[in-house]
Amino acid sequence: MQGLGLALAAYMIWGCFPLFFSLLTSVTASEVLVHRVIWSLLATLLISFIFKRGQGLLALLQQPVALAWLALSSLLVASNWLIFIWAVGQNRVMEASLGYFLTPLVSLVLARILMKEKLHFWQAAAGWLAAIAVVWELISLGSLPWLPLSLALTFGFYGLIRKQHPVDALHGLTAETLWMLPLALIWLGWAFISNAPFGFGSTPQISLLLVASGIITAAPLLLFAAAAQRLDLSVVGFIMYINPTMQFISAVVILKEDYPPERLITFALIWAAMLLFMWGLWQARQQLKKQQLAEQ
Repeated sequence: MQGLGLALAAYMIWGCFPLFFSLLTSVTASEVLVHRVIWSLLATLLISFIFKRGQGLLALLQQPVALAWLALSSLLVASNWLIFIWAVGQNRVMEASLGYFLTPLVSLVLARILMKEKLHFWQAAAGWLAAIAVVWELISLGSLPWLPLSLALTFGFYGLIRKQHPVDALHGLTAETLWMLPLALIWLGWAFISNAPFGFGSTPQISLLLVASGIITAAPLLLFAAAAQRLDLSVVGFIMYINPTMQFISAVVILKEDYPPERLITFALIWAAMLLFMWGLWQARQQLKKQQLAEQ
């Protein structure tokens, strides 16, 4: 039950991200990203200090191969953060939620193509149904849904790298934000020289929210890492849909976003694919249990 509570807390925090970042629409997406990087780094360093985990971080920083992969994962997650922040500012949270509904299905396809993992029949059907949803979006609206696809692909590849080259969640996020820090500082220097308007310092509320952006970035990741150690993968896979579901509800009910009616069909197809995906995951889990019992 403890693991379930931790996972629910993590996904509910992620699900509230659109509402949080909608409070920062007066600040450019690039500045929000810069503050998210800086304050996330400070938050993870503080946590490492408080819980005396600095040795593990130092050990990671002495592993060139791991750091190289984390440099790539940092580029992917920074892109994902920037696109999402921009989407909130442009009142396109519904599209962003579609991207996070697609993410597990993209991960499924990547696992099949790049890692040659075998898929259960229903998982493969889910992948094809998701592809049909993308084609429908292209045909019905006349354009490729680049925003949800970019979110799904960046986070899908990010998850693939972190799975293939696993590191501690806290140390991994610290290293990733360390990689992002030089670019963040360059942006701050450029903005200062060019006299660009700063959101930070404009009002106490905005400044506090920018600082908090780092904390809410680190917190759910650490909660999720703790939950994943205590829960079955099938449970984690099911509750991950809390995040995009909350984002979808926020877009429609709270943020009152306009959307073309055709997009509801896209979501219907994705939701159907989601159910097939979960059913396939459960079936694969049951087959694995039977094999383990037969071997005993």
